[in-house]
Amino acid sequence: MRETKILAISREKIAFLTKLVALLSVAVIVPLFHQQMITGPVVNATLFVATAVLGVSGGILVGLIPGVIALSVGLLPPVLAPMIPFIMISNTILVLTFHFLKDKNYWWGIIMASVLKFVFLYGTSSVVISLLLKKEVAEQVSLMMSWPQLLTALAGGCLAYGIIKWGKI
Repeated sequence: MRETKILAISREKIAFLTKLVALLSVAVIVPLFHQQMITGPVVNATLFVATAVLGVSGGILVGLIPGVIALSVGLLPPVLAPMIPFIMISNTILVLTFHFLKDKNYWWGIIMASVLKFVFLYGTSSVVISLLLKKEVAEQVSLMMSWPQLLTALAGGCLAYGIIKWGKI
C-alpha cells in the first residue's frame, strides 16, 4: 500500500500567504486606474504595509510587480520600459529603508524611504532617459520619475499608517 504524505501548513504561513496574495492583488489591480497620483500613493502604501506586516521579503516581493503592470497597462509610456529594473530597485530601497527605520521612528522611516526612493529613481531616470530620447522629449518624460515619486511615496506612507493603525492588519 502506498504511503500518503500529509502536507500541513501552519496557521502563521496561511496568514502570511493570505496577506501576501491580498497585497499583491492590490499592486496588480491599482495600476489599471492610469492616474499616477492615485496609483502611486496606493502602490507605495502597499509596499509600506507589506513591509510592516510581512517583513522585508514580503515588501520586496510586492515591489517587483507594479512597474511591469504599469508598463503593460499603459500608465508607464513604452519609452520608459528600460526604467522597470530601476523602478524595482527603487521599491526595494523604499522597503529596506523603511524596514530598518520604522521601529525607531515610523515617520522618519517613511520620510527617509520616500526621499531615497525619489533620489535613486530621479537620478537613474535622468541618465537613462537622456540616453534614449531627444532632449525636449526627455525632460517631459522624466517628469514622471521626479517630484511625483516623492509626493506619492510620502502620501503612501500616510495612507499605510491609517491602514496599519485602523485596519488591524
